Amino acid sequence: MTTAVRALTRLVDWPDLVEARPSCGTGRALRADGAEIAHFHSDRMVDVHLSAPAIHRLRRDLKGSTAIRLVPASGWVTVRLECESDIDLLMTLVSVALKAHQGGTVGEAVPAVRCNEHRGAAIAR
Repeated sequence: MTTAVRALTRLVDWPDLVEARPSCGTGRALRADGAEIAHFHSDRMVDVHLSAPAIHRLRRDLKGSTAIRLVPASGWVTVRLECESDIDLLMTLVSVALKAHQGGTVGEAVPAVRCNEHRGAAIAR
């Protein structure tokens, strides 16, 4: 079982999350209250919709992680899943994303639904 499958299996059991088709058309998605929270694009890559304000608030910590890729002007972060600790990190980020999207307020004028999958090369640090 791949790290992404292990992570997805754990997350689909969360009461606020439902599996759905991702708006980007690639892989599998998790939604909460109509908002896309995560896109599982491959056996090792997951985009998490944290929101721009959450990314700004956590930027220093996110940039310090070798498992995280940030893309400029995106409300999403890409998590590279290689081991159990990366799954734990993903769980934490999904929790942050759920809080950011709670009640339909993301803190952005228009919630970003375009994940990082088709935005070109992600920038590390």
